[in-house]
Amino acid sequence: MGASHPEQELSLYDRSLLLDLDFSRSPAKFSPPISAANPGEPWMKVRPLQTGDFHRGFLQILSQLTSVGDVSLAQFLNRFAQMRASGDYYVTVIVDSRYDKIIGSATLVLEHKFIHGCSVRGRLEDVVVDDTYRGKQLGKLIVVTVSLLAQRLGCYKMSLDCKDKLIPFYKSIGYVLEPGNANTMNIRYEQSNSLAANRTAANEPPEINDPS
Repeated sequence: MGASHPEQELSLYDRSLLLDLDFSRSPAKFSPPISAANPGEPWMKVRPLQTGDFHRGFLQILSQLTSVGDVSLAQFLNRFAQMRASGDYYVTVIVDSRYDKIIGSATLVLEHKFIHGCSVRGRLEDVVVDDTYRGKQLGKLIVVTVSLLAQRLGCYKMSLDCKDKLIPFYKSIGYVLEPGNANTMNIRYEQSNSLAANRTAANEPPEINDPS
């Protein structure tokens, strides 16, 4: 799956943001306990999307969620560069290092608002876990990871849209239905010292399916 990669790959964002996420702040329950830093298996790693992930089956894992189309390497790298330059896309993946392949993914997208004091809202998109790896809490792991990342980046809330059958799953990790808005769910965060708040004050840009 992951034959030839460039010697130096670019990451979509700084992986250190994932390593100090406090999973005790999430209402999600893991048994046994796992986190982005310790995902439960020595061969498993949670990290940002990288340029070499085109060859690790990233698009193939997305195709388990929806239609991807015939995306070339050049198209992938161009879109990767656009996302990285914007600083608002946090595509996060789970890798099986034994086979050097992507087995799960979720995306946090930042929306910059005028409301709430020019605050930032996060949106959860494109959550998928490889069918053959279900039952290892990976869906919960990847969603909680990007949800905590949204809080770490100073989002005042994180929103998602999901199918009816997934509502209990998202409720179990802290999301609540938005009254009168179909299957839109939100999780709200208390405003505290955060990267985004500091960036806003400094007028700086941000740094760069059926889960079970």
